[in-house]
Amino acid sequence: MRRENRRKSGPNKPSSTDSIILYAGIGVAILAVIVFALFMYSKNLSDDVKDSTMSLEQMANIANQNTQNTQSASTEIGKSVEDSVNELNTSLPANVTNNTNKQTNTINTTKTNSTTNQTKVKTNTNTNTTNTTKSSNTNSVTTNAKSAPTETKKEWNFEKPVEGEIVREYAQDNLIYSETLKEWTTHTGIDFKADKTTVVKAAETGTIKSIKNDPRYGLTIVIEHDNSLQTVYSNLLTSEFVVEGEKVEKGQSIGTVGNTAVFEIADEPHLHFEIIKDSIPVDPNIYIK
Repeated sequence: MRRENRRKSGPNKPSSTDSIILYAGIGVAILAVIVFALFMYSKNLSDDVKDSTMSLEQMANIANQNTQNTQSASTEIGKSVEDSVNELNTSLPANVTNNTNKQTNTINTTKTNSTTNQTKVKTNTNTNTTNTTKSSNTNSVTTNAKSAPTETKKEWNFEKPVEGEIVREYAQDNLIYSETLKEWTTHTGIDFKADKTTVVKAAETGTIKSIKNDPRYGLTIVIEHDNSLQTVYSNLLTSEFVVEGEKVEKGQSIGTVGNTAVFEIADEPHLHFEIIKDSIPVDPNIYIK
């Protein structure tokens, strides 16, 4: 038994420590080979990049050289063409050369004349267009002037609503003494002296706007006319001849004279008559003819 154990643990049998060292050495060697291979690969790659860069620079130089060669070739070709033309002119007879020059001048002159004529045609066209526009504008202005309706102002000729003398005038800018109020006051109409029950007539054609009992001037009829004109008939006794909204003619009976105006109760029977223009009382004498 002892001999067998000695054989198993003899000197030829490697130990575990030696195995680890062996494997580690192999791994280090493999790693070194890989690193070296990568180094060589990167170096080759860098050389290829440099080579490609150099080739691009060479291509750019070649392109520049080709451009210069093309320009020089074009210049040489142009010079050679000019030389050929000069040689041809030199070799041709004088009359042929003169004819050629004359034809060239004729062509140039024709082009110049054509351009001038085109310019003149354009100028004439613009002038005609301007004249047409002016004529159109003039015609439109004339047409508008003709088509614009002319506003005719009506000549008003109001007649007296009653026959009688004026006992109190229109006084808007100065004062008149009132027997009823016992004070100086304005007067927005004119008073026609008339007996009670005297028939009152419309001073002008219009429409009955209102029939009302005014707290100052008593029973009042208002007639509306054209051009924002109104006539007012106050201190009436009756208004039995008309109704609101009725159209009346000039001289048509609308009521009778009374004595219902509180502000003028101390005066004799009369008709208080006003004319209102644009909601402002005006002097009736301006319109009564």
